[in-house]
Amino acid sequence: MRNNELRGPTAIDIDIIPSDSEHVFKDAALYQEVMMRYHCATLEMRTKLEVLSRDMTVRYRRNPIEFIESRLKKPSSIARKLEKLGHNVTVENMQTYLSDIAGIRVLCAYIDDIYEISRMLARQQDVRIINVKDYIKCPKDNGYRSYHMIVEIPVYFSDQVRPVRCEIQIRTIAMDFWATLDHDMQYKKQVEDAEEIMRELRECADIIHSTDEKMMRLRERIHRIE
Repeated sequence: MRNNELRGPTAIDIDIIPSDSEHVFKDAALYQEVMMRYHCATLEMRTKLEVLSRDMTVRYRRNPIEFIESRLKKPSSIARKLEKLGHNVTVENMQTYLSDIAGIRVLCAYIDDIYEISRMLARQQDVRIINVKDYIKCPKDNGYRSYHMIVEIPVYFSDQVRPVRCEIQIRTIAMDFWATLDHDMQYKKQVEDAEEIMRELRECADIIHSTDEKMMRLRERIHRIE
């Protein structure tokens, strides 16, 4: 891991559950309670990943996990997505129709590490795999590459156990670098030469993927020599 640091929220505060939620959801108190559950799900998943990270560091003297971060979808983003799907903006609908309110991003150095981490998570008995989208083998039209998992895990609260869904994105550092710039582009309303920029971004995505594959092959050659 980079400086042995796993970044992300560790406490409920206004950055985790924004105070403006009452402007989006009528029942703000219920919204905050439900978001607390999603926040706890990110803590559960981060703990699972941290345990795997430390175990692999000790056992194999190599850690495929470089960086972990987590986030909760903002109220405005939840509302936009529900409306896009044709649903009313309610706490009940966000729980029913959205699976990416709680999100974890895992960055790796090599492509094969991505699949190894996904296999290790799938082997855990209390992790239920809901859906997988492999945008590495089948990238999006704009060149986006990442490995997405929707999982459901049990979260233990004071009065009961609740299953909570979480989206996990696993990608290489280079893929994440590209995705950050693409995200900036998507949210800019007016960009000069937008088509040309998107074309160049698509070319960069292919170059990055080719480099990722070459670095993985070089690492394999080095290890064979050892």
